Amino acid sequence: MPLNIVMIQFERHILDNGLVILMNIDKTTPLVAFNILYNVGSKNEEETKTGLAHLFEHLMFSGTESVPDFDSQTQIVGGENNAFTNADITDFYITLPAQNIETAFWLESDRMVNLVLSNEKFENEKRVVIEEFKETSINVPYGDMWHHLSGLSYSKHPYKWPTIGKKIEHIENFTIDDIFRYYNNYYHPGNAVLSISGNFEKENVIRLAEKWFGRISKTGQSEFYFQQEPKQKSSKTKIINENVPSNAIFMAFHMSGRNDNNYYAQDLISDVLGRGRSSRLYHNLVKDKEVFTDLYAYVTGNIDPGLLIVGGNFADKTDSDFAIESIQKELSLMKNKQVKKHELRKQINKIENQMAFSEIGILNKAINLAQYELLGDADLINKQEELYDKVNPEDILRESKKILLEDNCSKVLYLKS
Repeated sequence: MPLNIVMIQFERHILDNGLVILMNIDKTTPLVAFNILYNVGSKNEEETKTGLAHLFEHLMFSGTESVPDFDSQTQIVGGENNAFTNADITDFYITLPAQNIETAFWLESDRMVNLVLSNEKFENEKRVVIEEFKETSINVPYGDMWHHLSGLSYSKHPYKWPTIGKKIEHIENFTIDDIFRYYNNYYHPGNAVLSISGNFEKENVIRLAEKWFGRISKTGQSEFYFQQEPKQKSSKTKIINENVPSNAIFMAFHMSGRNDNNYYAQDLISDVLGRGRSSRLYHNLVKDKEVFTDLYAYVTGNIDPGLLIVGGNFADKTDSDFAIESIQKELSLMKNKQVKKHELRKQINKIENQMAFSEIGILNKAINLAQYELLGDADLINKQEELYDKVNPEDILRESKKILLEDNCSKVLYLKS
């Protein structure tokens, strides 16, 4: 049985315009976390216009006629706000004193429909995002890794470019018409989940939701059709010669999406391989044999079929062929020999403890509830530990044989020039 079963109690209410409201009452805190998730991310972009989802996240803070400065209005009532974008979603959140919860309703409903965008603000924000692109993807070693690895791994699906965008030119070329077309298509109640966790009364939240969001129409054309990724049939390798601190490798294996029952075993494969200093890759190839100076594994956790990543930096004495061969030996063990029960149990315990810790905070609860609702049912938040706990060594072996294949692998090698 799971070690840390903590049931997150919540209620669901849906407005006539389609806005889903999830309410988790926690009377132990004087605060409220107010989270609104939009079902849109970088996978909803055209390949010739990438980076729009992330840019628009920035532009949502540009202000409206009634609220020219979103941040200052949040701070006046003692709140903090932020946002994030990934391939699947865009998420905005505010944490503030419970007695000021109506301010959050006002601010988020206002910018859902009343965004004002001058040419000056638009161009300024484009420059900010372009600088972020340069700082994270161009001016740092390995910063363009995702541009290479995602483009190598995906041929059809829009996961083939990173959330920041494929090219700076795409960001430079956006027009205000592009922005408002995107805004009108995706930023409306029928494409959003509002989740609230903290100290509030359910009846008051429903009243405020009707007051501030109820009159907003369910508009837009949020359906977006893209090609699913075909099965990869042969290995791919890209070698990049750059002035990097050390040689490095990044390997990507196609795996299941978040709604697939096999996702949990595949996630645990990455943990057994490369989560923490006691994992196989780190213990055997960094600590023991000193082939690498760092080595890890993780999953992207995408809604659609994603990737299991193995990555690391070579020790100075290690050549690329030997590095790849060393990793492949560890992968071969995963495919040919069952993991020991205690080794698997250790990783399951880590996940359960991490989930238990994350569910202490009201903001994490609000964000997680919204994300699981998008997957199909917010109550999945209460089933994760059980689903991980059900994974056994036979599942790990079966899924390892399925995904840790050379033909299913794309590699990006950075070699010092």
